[in-house]
Amino acid sequence: MAKVIPLHGTGSGRDGAGRQRAARARADNNRADNNRADNNRADTGAASSRSRHPSSYAEPTPPIPLLTPTEPDIEPAAGAGAESSQIDDAKAKIVDTISETAEFVRRRLAGDYTVDEFGYDPHFADAVWLPLLRPLFDKWFRVEIKGIENIPDDGGALVVANHAGVIPVDALMTSVAVRDHHPAHRPLRMLAADMAFEMPGVGTIARKAGHTLACNPDAERLLRMGEVAAVFPEGFKGIGKPFSERYKLQRFGRGGFVSAALKTGAPIIPCSIVGSEEIYPKIGDITPLARLMGMPYFPVTPFFPHLGPLGLVPLPSKWYIEFGKPIYTDSYDAQASEDPMVLFELTDHVRETIQHTLYRLLAKRRNVFLG
Repeated sequence: MAKVIPLHGTGSGRDGAGRQRAARARADNNRADNNRADNNRADTGAASSRSRHPSSYAEPTPPIPLLTPTEPDIEPAAGAGAESSQIDDAKAKIVDTISETAEFVRRRLAGDYTVDEFGYDPHFADAVWLPLLRPLFDKWFRVEIKGIENIPDDGGALVVANHAGVIPVDALMTSVAVRDHHPAHRPLRMLAADMAFEMPGVGTIARKAGHTLACNPDAERLLRMGEVAAVFPEGFKGIGKPFSERYKLQRFGRGGFVSAALKTGAPIIPCSIVGSEEIYPKIGDITPLARLMGMPYFPVTPFFPHLGPLGLVPLPSKWYIEFGKPIYTDSYDAQASEDPMVLFELTDHVRETIQHTLYRLLAKRRNVFLG
């Protein structure tokens, strides 16, 4: 049997043994109490876990910072301001167009417009005719103008230009150039062939746009009235010439335009147009059909008449219109308008000026369509 050693050196062995048994009993009781407490805590935790939603076991998320109104989190898309501006401009143009149309109708119904002795209707020309031509001038042919200041701000003047293109589109573009780009925005009164006024509808529009017959009496009247008149001395020979002879001036007639300028003392303004020769390249002419229809020619181009109406669309060549220095006529005496030598000399001088300017402009041009 093992010998029990007392914990303390005092007292008997029996008392030491009793104290050891009491200590072990207290230790057992303490362990039992601890076990019961652990069991109670486990039961309480299980009950609590059964009463909670599964999402409560997720890790807590950090709070989302609030955005202040002065610091937006999304930057505006690049170009959004430009697109908005374009939309606003388009809306403004639509409103202006509606307003102008309403004003035009009101004035026409009220008779609030004037027509001169030639049939020129400025209200019609500015509100209807010129707006139809401007898209061709600005967007299709992209016309560049030089020397427009050589046309005087007031008083009569005679513009003399080369003529080409199968259809006289060059005359129309020149009228837009003078009306829109001259500092005084002067109307250009063209002297046209009889045929233009004999065609149904065309003659009425030509009169309302301010144009008249290419004859000396009408030319002199316009110049004395202080108008800017325009003449194309090549006539049908110019617009109907084949593409192989482009930019080679035809004969300028007998100098009737020079006579009108001398009688009225109006300056002559040479005008050179580059780009009109390429809009309808004429490669042929159906003469029997032209005679049957009473036309000076019936053109054949790479696209007409093969493509029908589509062939009437002009090619978008790049245009240049240059107005030369005035040739003054007020220094000549009264008999000069009847002198054949004076008429020939001035006519040839104007023709050569236009021809040399055409050559100079063509030498600078690198591409028919891009300029």
